[in-house]
Amino acid sequence: MLAPSASASGQMAALCSPSPPPPLRSSLLLLRRHRLPPPSAALLLFHARRLGRRQHRAAPRRRRGGVPRCDAVEASSSAGSTVQHPLRRKYSPLLESSLLPGGNGLTTHDWMAVPDIWRTAAEKYADRVALVDPYHEPPSELTYKQLEQEILDFSQGLRVIGVAPDEKVALFADNSCRWLVADQGIMATGAINVVRGTRSSDEELFQIYTHSESIALVVDSPQFFNRLAESFISRINAGFVVLLWGEKSCLNSEAVNGIPLYDFKDITQLGHESRNTLRQSREQDQQVVFETITPDDVATLIYTSGTSGAPKGVMLTHRNLLHQIKNLWDFVPAVPGDRFLSMLPPWHAYERASEYFIFTYGIQQVYTTVKYLKEDLQQYQPQYIVSVPLVYETLYSSIQRQINSSSTARKVIALALIKISLLYMEAKRIYEGTVLSNNPVKQSFIVYMVNWLSASIVAGLLWPLHNLANKLVYKKIHSAIGISKAGISGGGSLPMHVDRFFEAIGVKVQNGYGLTETSPVVAARRPFCNVLGTVGHPVKHTEIKIVDIETGEVIPDGSKGVVKVRGPQVMKGYYKNPSATNKVLDQEGWFDTGDIGWIAPHCPTGSSRKCGGMLVLEGRAKDTIVLTTGENVEPAEIEEAAIRSDLINQIVVVGQDKRRLGAIIVPNYDEALATAKRKSILDGTNELAKDKVLNLLYDELRTWTSGCSFQIGPILIVDEPFTVDNGLLTPTLKIRRDKVTAKYNKEIDGLYK
Repeated sequence: MLAPSASASGQMAALCSPSPPPPLRSSLLLLRRHRLPPPSAALLLFHARRLGRRQHRAAPRRRRGGVPRCDAVEASSSAGSTVQHPLRRKYSPLLESSLLPGGNGLTTHDWMAVPDIWRTAAEKYADRVALVDPYHEPPSELTYKQLEQEILDFSQGLRVIGVAPDEKVALFADNSCRWLVADQGIMATGAINVVRGTRSSDEELFQIYTHSESIALVVDSPQFFNRLAESFISRINAGFVVLLWGEKSCLNSEAVNGIPLYDFKDITQLGHESRNTLRQSREQDQQVVFETITPDDVATLIYTSGTSGAPKGVMLTHRNLLHQIKNLWDFVPAVPGDRFLSMLPPWHAYERASEYFIFTYGIQQVYTTVKYLKEDLQQYQPQYIVSVPLVYETLYSSIQRQINSSSTARKVIALALIKISLLYMEAKRIYEGTVLSNNPVKQSFIVYMVNWLSASIVAGLLWPLHNLANKLVYKKIHSAIGISKAGISGGGSLPMHVDRFFEAIGVKVQNGYGLTETSPVVAARRPFCNVLGTVGHPVKHTEIKIVDIETGEVIPDGSKGVVKVRGPQVMKGYYKNPSATNKVLDQEGWFDTGDIGWIAPHCPTGSSRKCGGMLVLEGRAKDTIVLTTGENVEPAEIEEAAIRSDLINQIVVVGQDKRRLGAIIVPNYDEALATAKRKSILDGTNELAKDKVLNLLYDELRTWTSGCSFQIGPILIVDEPFTVDNGLLTPTLKIRRDKVTAKYNKEIDGLYK
């Protein structure tokens, strides 16, 4: 069987003509030289079907013996000639300009496609270390020049084995340097990568693969492939499989049967040799139609993690992602040599856009995992970490535990100094004008000056003690976690107590906001205007408006409603789902986020004078609980307050009977037992009865939610934590509220009865 070309027409020519065109011939020779298989018949038939759709009457027919034939070729052959259709190939305009006839005339900052950034980065930061990946085998460290070459080799290797422009290639793998190379290599061919991580269920991966019409699969490791072997691989049509890590010999041989298999080195070696051949000979020029990737081409399909409902395939274009790359520096002013710690799923839009952006400034990225996060923070001392709120909550809890486990004297001193620092920061916010309010009172100049002066005096009196706390307590925390410039938080709501704590100890945490559908960043807090409680100002070229949840009319600043967004980062639409697209995206380009929020009013004087125009979020419209009294309850506010309790690991507020609120709680039994011992409520054994746990939880809820507008009634205690594996957490660690309530629906109904 001949190796397929990178387009439908080229493959049909290869299949139907007695002598393949030069580009196909060189690909075939490379595959034979490395003793590698050509792509499967499934991929060839896929290309044949595409050609049939394009040429309508040129579809292949079968002879009686079952051998495909090509009418177009046979018609030409009868006249004494053979027609060969030129190959169609797309290239990243700047990254691969050397392969384009006559170049392209672009400068190093004229990015038309996402992979173009690597040419610029390699020229500016050639020998700087770009990536450190210590936990894969082999451990990897790549400079910017090496990274660019790996991407180029991987991209060309995919062309050799038959990947064509606009095809979908599934990339199911976790965070690593090779994930980045594969991601950018697929994009550079003009193909569209369909991304997901290994923690998703087999059924979800199957649905994503089939719905996206992917033609091939790139997987993380042999262990992951073998997991998929029975439930997934046997049910899909895969033209080939690429293994990023590990040995091909470790794969399930029965599942591999009939599917061409390549490892990472196979692809890069094929690509490297093919690129050398292309540079030495221009024989293929007459046989190839060269096209460049355009900004409006789809770059990737990201299926939403889905806190409710089925995942939808979000189509993000190169223009969408380039908007993020070009505009995020206002929020994260990285400089060459800054070190970032990377631990989020790379397929998630938040991590992905952040990575693309930071590499354009010559930083060094170190890959880590939750398991190694604590020691890597200490070892690498990163300037920045990009993560979700749960990571900052975990760091906060870890610091609190360390303080509580120290001697009584040290504990009292540390807690007292933290309290003083919190008061110092409150006073500082008043005189700096960063106190958040949705209805700031216009003050006379005299009142404003009195408040400013009194806050300045209080801050001045507390500053020596705050400075002492820096030397005695916070310095040790800083050395343990690094993050010398900022922690960037996104992908969820950052609890206010965590926000205040890190501000008090001198660790800057900048909260941002966005969705997969907005590539993702819509707004974020800037380093020098980091107003707590907000998600900051909009990114450049982005419009935000707040509309009434019932009428859809625009409402004034300070009023709560649904957040709508318009800008270059808004998605092209949901793949093969026009009805869902039309529900969220109107004809004027406004995207309905489904989030509830308000915009801080502008006030020229007073303690809120620097907050104007910032976005504040209060929950999801679909999560709002409407009580029979007509009152709207945002459960996120109560959950955020309750989770501060050491006795509560996870909580979901429910309101099934519409009269009062309830809660599903996963308790921390170790802390509950310790609390019971302190209160002397054990029955002579070290076991804690469920009714006593329930009473402890009621006490905790009363304590921590006393400042909320609504209180919790009945409680359902569950022992099984919400995890990604049991489907109750998204891969980005957000609780799937609908899944939780569905699982415990009967028990919840029983609570109210």
